[in-house]
Amino acid sequence: MSQTQSVQTFGRKKSAVAVAHCKAGHGLIKLNGTPLELVKPEILRHKAFEPVLIIGRQRFRNLDIRLRVRGGGHVSQIYAIRQALAKAVVAFYQKYVDEQSKQQIKEALLQYDRTLLVADPRRAEPKKFGGRGARARFQKSYR
Repeated sequence: MSQTQSVQTFGRKKSAVAVAHCKAGHGLIKLNGTPLELVKPEILRHKAFEPVLIIGRQRFRNLDIRLRVRGGGHVSQIYAIRQALAKAVVAFYQKYVDEQSKQQIKEALLQYDRTLLVADPRRAEPKKFGGRGARARFQKSYR
């Protein structure tokens, strides 16, 4: 009974949640069953690939990563995907490879952008009465 080497991580942005299932393989990265190269919208495709471009393709050659994402809008989903992807690689290298290469990856990612590994805690504030939104109030009139 051989146990497959795998880790599961998540990435969050606003209400979007992406879950990455990373296992030993041969370089597949799929998002909801389709290749990551076909991410829509095209403008944000480069943003989703940032972890791959920073760390380098050679570190992804021996990994298969399957991503699921739901909730939020287009931009939030892309940010959740890139965070889940980066965290999955770091977790896999920590658990199954060695601490030194994990540390190199982590430092490279943090140097580029901290949100690749640390979630953004900001959330939308709930609307209150007496105005259009959370803070805006209706205009005051005297007549």
